[in-house]
Amino acid sequence: MKLKKGDLIKVITGKDKGKEGKVISIITKTDRVIVEGVNLVKRHVKPNKKVQKGGIIEKEASMHVSNVKVISSGE
Repeated sequence: MKLKKGDLIKVITGKDKGKEGKVISIITKTDRVIVEGVNLVKRHVKPNKKVQKGGIIEKEASMHVSNVKVISSGE
């Protein structure tokens, strides 16, 4: 895989085509990446110590590496 944490990427296919963002994390076992502000999904969360209120939160979901293209690599 040619991606690293902190790289700036562009989504080339899917519902978020054309969006750009920074790589937050890489899952090498399944060839997936999590990109900041891209591929947002809604999750229903029960109240707990981390999330006091609970409710519906939006967070980034992983996407396959083949759906992204590197724009610039971060140092």
